[in-house]
Amino acid sequence: MKKGLVAAMALWFAAALLCRPEEAAAAAEEGLRLCAQTVIPSLFPFFVVVSLLIRMGAAQRLQGLFAPFMGPLFGLRGVCAAPLVAGLAGGYPSGARTAAELFDQGVLTREEAERCLGFVNNCGPAFILSYVGAGVLHSGRGGVYLYLIHVLSALLTGLLLRGRGRGRGRLPLPPHPGGERAKPLAEAFTGAVTGSLAAVLQICAFVVLFRTAAALLPGHLPPAALGAVEMVSGLAALPPGPAGFVAAAGILGWGGLSVHFQTMAVLGTLSPRRHWLGKGVQCLISVALAALAVKAGLAA
Repeated sequence: MKKGLVAAMALWFAAALLCRPEEAAAAAEEGLRLCAQTVIPSLFPFFVVVSLLIRMGAAQRLQGLFAPFMGPLFGLRGVCAAPLVAGLAGGYPSGARTAAELFDQGVLTREEAERCLGFVNNCGPAFILSYVGAGVLHSGRGGVYLYLIHVLSALLTGLLLRGRGRGRGRLPLPPHPGGERAKPLAEAFTGAVTGSLAAVLQICAFVVLFRTAAALLPGHLPPAALGAVEMVSGLAALPPGPAGFVAAAGILGWGGLSVHFQTMAVLGTLSPRRHWLGKGVQCLISVALAALAVKAGLAA
């Protein structure tokens, strides 16, 4: 069933490329421009810094600081705050990549890393405030409320999906879990740069591919459906006002198939199942919170 669906989508995409080559080329060019102007400048330096800190053992120092917060709320150790902070600050897919790298370094167990995937992979503040708030909705205040809704929906999703393991946040963290020790600076730096470059190139490939696919979809698709495939295209099609605000919250919470496949590209051997579940739950919570904000007159 899955293979048949994938084959049908591939055949549609090939036919669309042959029938509308000019539109496909323009969309691919736009995707490359987006990578050059936004994705690489914002994600590559951030990935390098986070990866360098992880390789030098900085993530373990978060254990004592965040254990009182991560344990009672999410049933996770304090060190699991690292991917949460990275995701909220760096945007998609920084949170997922940080969780995967902590797992590779032996800091997180597979269960911890995959549970983190349910709520740590989020959109960054710069994109929501500038592009969505000021650019799409023409409302700086709306952008602020969208980001607050995005953060709150992520935390509520983690709370809902915490499952078992409550209280584990107060357990002591071994000095070097899994036998992985902090690396020397030179080795850590070169590994951080090369690993981050590979991750960003993978992300750019999905950005260009899904940007092209979104441009070839039927033009009558509503923005929410378009955003379910490619987040930026769906957001760009939204109208200003309350309806656009609620739809933007849902699209940002879901992320779009492009973001999901970007995430899967950086997960390594981790299962993406909790990521998919978490983004679905976060989308629903985001829409509900945005509707409440509109009803209360908070959003422009």
